[in-house]
Amino acid sequence: MNTAAMIDALPQILAGLPVTLGLAALSLLIGSLLAVPLSIIRASGPRWASLPIFVYTFCFRGTPLLVQLYLIYYGSGQFRLQLEALGLWSFFREPWNCALLALTLCTTAYVTEIFRGAILAVAKSQREAAVAFGMTAGQRYRHVILPQAFSSAIPAYANEVVFQVQSTALVSLVTIADVTGRATMIGNRTFLQYEMYIMAALVYLVLVYAILGILRRVERRLRRHMLTA
Repeated sequence: MNTAAMIDALPQILAGLPVTLGLAALSLLIGSLLAVPLSIIRASGPRWASLPIFVYTFCFRGTPLLVQLYLIYYGSGQFRLQLEALGLWSFFREPWNCALLALTLCTTAYVTEIFRGAILAVAKSQREAAVAFGMTAGQRYRHVILPQAFSSAIPAYANEVVFQVQSTALVSLVTIADVTGRATMIGNRTFLQYEMYIMAALVYLVLVYAILGILRRVERRLRRHMLTA
């Protein structure tokens, strides 16, 4: 194993870290914001509104992210004329945009089901007490249901964050120079693929456990707040 080459390549691999973190953070942010109303509709909305959301989460949770990424990145070219007519081709021709869209759609499906389960787990007595206080449906969700649901959803959400960070490695297959993409380029140039992928794996390892440490601190603080509230 060429450890000297691994150390020399580390700064170049780390140069892809902003792309990895940017894609993961932005897709998680957008996906979480979309998942809140979708999960509420899934948990307590009418069937005509809940069914399309179920179909969406069923499809995106049941198919590989790589296939979804390829369908968006390569498949969009099949509809270039239609997308140009809608003014959307400039978006879909950029690999970064396609990667972000695929990651966002996938994580939205998972987070929607995480939040839905957490909402349904809120005790019925809590809902009844909120009704007894004369709260509207919006007030019940804002002040009673969602705070408790978010607190209980943190462990599952933390797993989704880790999964999303790791999933960004797939974007290297559509020419994006993230951590994995840069490791691949260096490996192809130096014929040291084994060493370069080990370095990429170490970067992901440190990154994932740093994120988990932050999320555990957030969970402890939030749960302490909920217990003392």
